[in-house]
Formats: sequence, C-alpha cells, structure tokens
Amino acid sequence: MSEIKTVGVIGAGVMGGGIAQSLAQAGYRVICTDIASEALETARNDAEQDRFGLAGAVAREKLGADEADAARERITWSDSFEQAADSDLVIECVPEKLDVKLAVFRSLDEAAPDHTILASNTSGFPIAAMAGATRRPSRVIGWHWASPAFVMKFAEIVVTETTDEAVRDRVMACATKCGKNPVVVRDNPLEWGFVANRIYFAMLREASRVVDEGVATHAEVNDLMVDCFRW
Repeated sequence: MSEIKTVGVIGAGVMGGGIAQSLAQAGYRVICTDIASEALETARNDAEQDRFGLAGAVAREKLGADEADAARERITWSDSFEQAADSDLVIECVPEKLDVKLAVFRSLDEAAPDHTILASNTSGFPIAAMAGATRRPSRVIGWHWASPAFVMKFAEIVVTETTDEAVRDRVMACATKCGKNPVVVRDNPLEWGFVANRIYFAMLREASRVVDEGVATHAEVNDLMVDCFRW
C-alpha cells in the first residue's frame, strides 16, 4: 500500500479547518471542501489569523516564516467534493448527524479512487455503520481529533473487525507525522463514543450525582478536580 501524500478534508468547520492546517504543516497536500463558501472562507482566515493559525505560530516562534508559507501552499480550499475525494486519505468532518455522515460516505465511496482510505472524525458514532455504507469496509477507519486540532496530541484511531491492518498502520503513521500520539481502540457499535468520550461523560455523570446528593457544590467539585487531576 502506497504512502499517504494527499488528504481530503470534508467539512471546513472548526475541526475540519484545524485538521487541514495540521496536515499541511506536517507536509501533506490537503484539499479542504465544504458546501458553504462562507465556511471555507472562515476556515481559510482562521488557518491564517486565528490564535493557533500560521501567522500566530510564526509570531510565537513555533514555526518559521518559510515553513508557514510552505504550509499555505499545500492547502487548497475548494468547493469541489470530487477534488477532495481524489486523495490518498479522506477525513470526514461534517456535523454529528449519522444520516449526514452515512450519505457522505456513500458519496465518497462513489467518487474516491479504489486505494483511498476513508476516515471519520466522529466523536462517537459507530465506524462500522459508516464502513457498511461503502463497498470498501476494510478501508474505513475512525480518526477522532481534539480541538484545537493543531495543538492537541490526541489521536483516537478506531478500527472495526474489518479494518485492514495496513490501513490502520498508514493512518497511525500519518497521525504521528502530524505530531500526535495515536492510540488504537476498537469500535463498539452498541455504545456511543469510543474511549475518551465514554470516560469523560462517565466523569460528568458522577460529578452531577455528587452535586445532587449535596456532597459538594459545582464550584467545589471544579476546584477539587483542577487541584487533583488538572481537569
């Protein structure tokens, strides 16, 4: 299986735009697309001027001016779904609505070359459902990012029973090149969320119980969790 060189990003929201910037800074050619021209323009501006954008990285001496220029050149902001689909890896970043995601995966399966890996940035919908919407389930995987995408090292790589090992390895290598710490977890279609969100929401449920029982106030729970766990 060939090395990933080009990446399509479907959806130019906060996550999609940040993911596109992160990939471009790592050296990948990126095509980021959205059905809304306003979203594309906002993503382009954020990649340049946001606190974590390219200009900000140069100002903070986290990135050289030449490196920032090269990253800008590697990103194409496009309204063409087909252009983004024609990549080695495509990352879906559309809103968290399962019917929308399934429709995107069906369309990607039609538009993308046979070798293309299809990944979802979903926070918790089953990857198996998206794989089942395609004729290439072995090439479908989850890559859950955290915001801001360029800063956070989080990379939850979600595999199904049918995900090809070579696909997993290529995506992990891509995540590592982006400066992430990829951890592979297994898809569980019977539960919403993978590892990070399941544990996070369990913590929130227990914190609410503590407050409801009168053990501590919201503010006191916050102070304790910050002081003990830095949450």
